[in-house]
Amino acid sequence: LKRLHDVLLDHSEKNQSVVLACSALKQSYRDLLLSGLDNVFFVFLKGDFDLIHERMQQRKHYMKADMLRSQFEALEEPQDAVIVDIQYSPEEIVEKVLDQLPLEI
Repeated sequence: LKRLHDVLLDHSEKNQSVVLACSALKQSYRDLLLSGLDNVFFVFLKGDFDLIHERMQQRKHYMKADMLRSQFEALEEPQDAVIVDIQYSPEEIVEKVLDQLPLEI
């Protein structure tokens, strides 16, 4: 998380936009990522266990589908994030995220 924070900090200092994909399941993880940074926004791609499990079984993935339960148990859903349901296509998800971000992109 510290290394990921450093990546965000580096881009911020260069006034560059960046998208960082990271589970950051707990609020303390997100707090560490945000430390000392402005204009950082979290996007929570929300889906239920069954849908995510089904999708994981359909593709090669570094995490085995049966490990998903522990991820759901550890998850502290963010209260300060753009939330988009994963039922949509990737293109629709991007559109919904961009519509909700308070930035000119």
